[in-house]
Amino acid sequence: MLFRESETIELKEVVVDDIKKEIIAFANCDGGKLYIGVRDDGTVVGLDNADSISLQISNMVRDAIKPDITMFLHYETIVENGKNIVAVDIQRGTDRPYYLAKKGMRPEGVYVRQGYSSVPATDTAIRRMIKETDGDRFETMRCLNQNLTFEATKKEFELRKTDFGSQQMRTLKLVDQDGLYSNLALLLSDQCVHTVKVAAFQGTDQTIFKDRREFAGSLMQQMNEIYDFIDFRNQTHATIEKLYRVDVRDYPEIAVREALLNLLVHRDYSFSASAFISIYADRIEFVSIGGLLPGIDLEDVMVGLSICRNQNLANVFYRLHLIEAYGTGIGKIMKAYAGMQKKPVIETTKNTFKIILPNINAKYETEEATMLEVKSGIPFTTISKKKISDEEEKILEYTRMHGVITKNNAIELLEVSASTASRVIRKMVRSNLLKQNGKARNTHYTIADK
Repeated sequence: MLFRESETIELKEVVVDDIKKEIIAFANCDGGKLYIGVRDDGTVVGLDNADSISLQISNMVRDAIKPDITMFLHYETIVENGKNIVAVDIQRGTDRPYYLAKKGMRPEGVYVRQGYSSVPATDTAIRRMIKETDGDRFETMRCLNQNLTFEATKKEFELRKTDFGSQQMRTLKLVDQDGLYSNLALLLSDQCVHTVKVAAFQGTDQTIFKDRREFAGSLMQQMNEIYDFIDFRNQTHATIEKLYRVDVRDYPEIAVREALLNLLVHRDYSFSASAFISIYADRIEFVSIGGLLPGIDLEDVMVGLSICRNQNLANVFYRLHLIEAYGTGIGKIMKAYAGMQKKPVIETTKNTFKIILPNINAKYETEEATMLEVKSGIPFTTISKKKISDEEEKILEYTRMHGVITKNNAIELLEVSASTASRVIRKMVRSNLLKQNGKARNTHYTIADK
């Protein structure tokens, strides 16, 4: 028999550590054969104890290569020119990519066959192998990063008095049968690479930023921090109905909650782009990456039909009682606006899903001017030249109802610091919206003369 190295044949005189790389490369590609006891030039040198060599390779493979590849290897002792050699037949594996356990699922741990050599695989090649093996569902694929921590998720489970141990991680599909983390585990880990960008704008367009942040980390951490960011800006407006004070927030809390959960749970995480939340004076827009699944249209969604893109992720949120049942979120959002003149709007494109929540307390420009004229006694022509903020509107309404307002009243009304309250009041005095009366401790403010 003539021995010659090729894309599918590798020759080794003795057992060396590099044998592991050759086996991995063959298993990740189209298979091949490894002959032990043959030099690179094809000369047969033979082995003194072929059986012990086979056992040595078998133990090496079992301990050093992940996932388990042993079922794809076949050992045979053959005699060539009166000398024993070991032939290891390596089949193409079904759980690719295979890798060195010490190196992990990284280029330095994953090898492929390139010509007559075994070389490190590229990140692209590794992702392709994972997709071919695990399918197209992002959350079920094996994660490239196997060094994950779950501090934020553990805290969320503790708050819900729910266990989060190794058994629960397997049940929830964070860990597969080989003990490897899935991409679902990545989403819930502190190392999650997917982010949500949130921006607050002045007015109804994106001309002027008021604030912007990018939220990273575990989806559990993102969920809590994003909700707090929005809730801080979800102002409460008070109206008087007969003898009763009625407080109405700009956005129903249940609607904000469900829109945020929809964005996190149903997002297509195979895209690396960030999801977006934009807060305007008259609305909040939640833009999730990934449109509707094939076969589903917007009418189906509106009547409660739900085919979940990330079933395992949704199950985690369900276990934590963050969602009650699949397909109920949109219904809850619409119900939160029942009886309101303004209704939520849902828009879809091929790759996006947008929920628009209208600000219940927002005044359209003409309405706003008219209302302020009535409340403050300031002529429309004066108001139309000035941009009245929500804080200023609150102060004007309070002053109209009580006749006067003090700095301490403003601090309590706006729930801000003394310096912020002073700044707002000074601005209103300069704008001829308020008139200062008295001095020092007796300082108070009234509606400015027309």
